[in-house]
Amino acid sequence: MLSYKTHWEKIYETKSESDFSWFQPYPQTSVDFVNLFKLPKTTSIIDIGGGDSHLVDALLELGYSDITVLDISAKSIERAKVRLGEKAAAITWIEKDIVDFEPQRMYDFWHDRAAFHFLTTEIQIIKYLAIVKQGIKSGGHLVLGTFSDKGPNQCSGLEVKQYTETSMSALFEKDFKRIKCIEDTHITPFSTPQNFVFCSFQRILKQIL
Repeated sequence: MLSYKTHWEKIYETKSESDFSWFQPYPQTSVDFVNLFKLPKTTSIIDIGGGDSHLVDALLELGYSDITVLDISAKSIERAKVRLGEKAAAITWIEKDIVDFEPQRMYDFWHDRAAFHFLTTEIQIIKYLAIVKQGIKSGGHLVLGTFSDKGPNQCSGLEVKQYTETSMSALFEKDFKRIKCIEDTHITPFSTPQNFVFCSFQRILKQIL
């Protein structure tokens, strides 16, 4: 059985971005959440599973200057760097499986439209929750986009876990306040609809009584 990393490296070595079902020329829904919170341009942002997603391009265009992209695939990161050209030097790139990520800093804004629904075991999900708690500042924001219960149950040959607004919110309710959830229909490059659920949260600081 291929490792996750080997699987994704092969995917990015053999396909162009228009071959990916998740490809978006412009990530409007994600940008809408960035705009919703009226984040200052100095906000520290991390995009989990960002790979060669065009969110980083959009963030640069909006004037954000502290951007980190994490992806398991070195090939996907290289493709993004080539696309961005000189602008790539302004981005912090991390090649890492999210469940092995040990944040060296805390972020104001954590975005994930790519990785979370591939975590299908309880152990993986628990690890992710701990990493998120470690990596987001008090008062910081989390935006998660996953396949909904009406969406696909597989992606790129891998099983995925589907979520509803309720099931996603329940996972994060201990440490985060839910802000807004929406359902979003993504139209793939092959003109097929995929239903997502996006939820945004704010990290809360537990008061010591």
